[in-house]
Amino acid sequence: MLSSILIASITCAATIASVLFCPRVRLGRISVDVYPFVALLGAAIMVAAGCISAGALWEALTADSAINPIKILLLFLSMTVLSVYLDEVGFFRYLANKALRLAGKSQTRMFAVVYLTVSVLTVFTSNDVIVLTFTPFLCYFAKNAHIDPKPYLLAEFVAANTMSMTLVIGNPTNIYLATAFGISFLDYFLVMVLPTLAAAAVAYGVLYLLFHRALRAPVLATPEETRIEDKPSLIVGLTLLSLATIALVVGPYVGVPMWLAAVIAVGVLLVAALILALVRRHPPLELGRTLKRAPWQLVPFVLAMFTLVLALTAQGVTDRIGELIGTRLTVWKYGFLSFLSANVINNIPMSVLYAPIVATLPEGVRLGAAYATVIGSNLGAYLTPIGALAGIMWLSLLKGHDVKINYFDFLKCGAAVSLPALGAALAVLQLVL
Repeated sequence: MLSSILIASITCAATIASVLFCPRVRLGRISVDVYPFVALLGAAIMVAAGCISAGALWEALTADSAINPIKILLLFLSMTVLSVYLDEVGFFRYLANKALRLAGKSQTRMFAVVYLTVSVLTVFTSNDVIVLTFTPFLCYFAKNAHIDPKPYLLAEFVAANTMSMTLVIGNPTNIYLATAFGISFLDYFLVMVLPTLAAAAVAYGVLYLLFHRALRAPVLATPEETRIEDKPSLIVGLTLLSLATIALVVGPYVGVPMWLAAVIAVGVLLVAALILALVRRHPPLELGRTLKRAPWQLVPFVLAMFTLVLALTAQGVTDRIGELIGTRLTVWKYGFLSFLSANVINNIPMSVLYAPIVATLPEGVRLGAAYATVIGSNLGAYLTPIGALAGIMWLSLLKGHDVKINYFDFLKCGAAVSLPALGAALAVLQLVL
């Protein structure tokens, strides 16, 4: 047991260190993320040390079970590809410009519009997609309008990582935990919608209090006029994303797994994009950029973390942690502990670790703990940049646009916003359950 804990601890520490200090390396003309390979090395050491056999690992990876990580990855990557494709045809930039035009010259109104727009779009896409899409746009607009970008960037990040709790597809941690406990798409939404709205309202209120003075200055520029030139591709993308979302709702009731519905939607997208390219006699550039932008690095990272947790479970570590946490006040305990743990080991490995721990609980309190862990995994993303990979990518994007938000600035704002939002979400969850 001790050896598995040691290997897992060193792997998590080394992975976080690589994200903070050596996020990418260049191999010729290619730049690759380092952290997935650090995690894979730790997983390989765990197998080599005999903490879990290669046969048991293979059986778990190929099992027809709810928590098969390959199926979960297929679901998340498929929905991400559909969203990124819409971004490549200009859909999100178009909506952002329209939204900011409605705000006029008032920064206070613009702040509210940014928060609301990001919130709504995150519900139907995912936090990672929105963060990576809106951040460059907000940096560009703020620079040209001669206004401080920090309030808008932090509002965007908070809104995306709060509203990502609404649907299962909003975050890979949602998908993993909901799948692990057999929670359907609709059941998840009915439980999580009110805690999410409560957290979003509290977070907005705190953000406004933090930045209301900076928002008094007028806006000195208006957003550029944008148009979507490729309307057939837009129609294809919107139709498939809508149909995929509907399929995720009804799929469990007609025997169609969520991952399969999402994969079919992407398959249709690939065919449709290639047909459009053939008709136009033009390379499918949007499709190529979409596939390039998909978060493929999550595949080795999630598989490695799944291996580590599988070994810890086999060694009895997760059972022991469950015993220490106990079975009283589970919503509050698992909510706060998962929130803090996400900022020690990142929210994806935290969710993979907590799933078997929650599974040790009695049936009457198990689902409450699962939903609370979902809340912790999402809101933990904006306590510190370590809480989610989106935070690391977000800070990297800001550096590229000469916007200075360091670790401690992030922490101060994150603590002020995330703790009240977490308390509100858990309180409402307790009432809903």
